[in-house]
Amino acid sequence: MKLLCRPIPFQTAYPIDRLGPKHTLLFFDIETTGFSGEKNQVYLIGCIGYDPSPGQWTLSQWFADTPDSEAQLLTHFFTFLSGYSRLIHFNGDAFDLPFLQKRCRHYRLPYDFSQIETVDLYRKIRPWKTILGLTSLKQKSIELFLGVLREDQYSGGELITVYQDYLSTQDPDLYRLLILHNEEDLMGMPQLLPILSYPDLLSQPLSLAQQALHSPDQEPPWLALTCQLSSSLPVPFEAQGALPSSALSGEGSQLSFRVPLYQGELKYFYPNYQDYYYLPWEDMAIHKSVGEYVSGKARKQATAKTCYTRKEGCFLPQITPVFQPVFRECFGGKLAYALYDPTLLQEEKAASAYLRQLLPIQSPSH
Repeated sequence: MKLLCRPIPFQTAYPIDRLGPKHTLLFFDIETTGFSGEKNQVYLIGCIGYDPSPGQWTLSQWFADTPDSEAQLLTHFFTFLSGYSRLIHFNGDAFDLPFLQKRCRHYRLPYDFSQIETVDLYRKIRPWKTILGLTSLKQKSIELFLGVLREDQYSGGELITVYQDYLSTQDPDLYRLLILHNEEDLMGMPQLLPILSYPDLLSQPLSLAQQALHSPDQEPPWLALTCQLSSSLPVPFEAQGALPSSALSGEGSQLSFRVPLYQGELKYFYPNYQDYYYLPWEDMAIHKSVGEYVSGKARKQATAKTCYTRKEGCFLPQITPVFQPVFRECFGGKLAYALYDPTLLQEEKAASAYLRQLLPIQSPSH
C-alpha cells in the first residue's frame, strides 16, 4: 500500500461553517475495480481534511499498489476516519459507503460508518435538478454548471483497465493518472459546495426586503416580493413557484417572488357549524343566538359546506395558513387565502414562514 499526504490550497465560495467546524469535516472519494462490493475491490481512497495544528488542509490518498493490500488500505482509512465527525461525499450514500461496508465484511474487519454523520452532496442537490436546468447530476456536470474546470478527462469506469495495467507493469505514468483522477474529484468537491446554496434556501430564514403591489388593468393583481439572502447564489436561476401561476428567480444575494393575488369574493367557513343556521336567501350563515329571530322558513341547519360568510376584496394565497382569518373559494378548497394588507408581511417570523412555502421544493417540516 502507498500513502500520499500533502498540504493543499482549499478554495470554496461557500460558507464552510454551515457544514460544521472545519476540523470535524472530512471530504472523501473512492476508486474501485467495479460496481459490486462483493466481487470487486477498492484500490484508492482519497480524503481532504483540516489539520488544526499546522492550520492547513491536507490531501491524503491510500493506494493499493498490489491486489493483496486492500485490507491494509481499509484499516488505515477507517483509523484515520475516527478523528472526524462528519463525512462529506458525492453520491456516497448509494455507492461509496455500502461498497466499503461490503469490503470490510469480506475481510471481517470491525469497521462501519455508524459513529460518523455523513453529508451526501448528490442527495441534497437532486431535488433541484430540473429547477436549475441541470442536464445530469454527475459531478462533472455540476462542476460545469458552476464554471469549475478540471484537467482529468477520464471516468472512474474508464480507469479500471488503467489500474489493471498498472498492477501488471507498475508503470509510474499509469500510477500518476490514477492518482490525478481521484485528486481532481476531491479537489473539485469543495468547489461543488456553492451548489448547496440552493437547498439551503429551505432551512435559512428568508428576510423580506421589499414588497410591491402591481395592479395592471388587463390581468389580476400580483405581488412582487424581494428577499435578501445571507450569501450569494453561485448561478442565477428562474423557476415556477409552488403556488399556481407564481414564479421565483434568484441572482446574487437576492431572491424574488411573483405572487398572483385573488381579486373577488371568497368565503370564511366557521368551524363549529352545529351552532349556525344557513340563510339560503342571503347565502350566508349566522349564529343560532341571532338566527332564532329569523323565520323558520328562511333558515335551515348549517352544514360544514354552508357554514360561511362571504367577503369581497384582494386576497393573498397561502399553501399552508400562516395568516388569519383564512378564506377559501369553496369548502375544502386546496388554497387558503388571507385578506391582503401591506402590513401582513411586516412580522418577520410570519413573513419568513410564508416566503419559504413559496419555494417549489419544501423542507420535510412542510
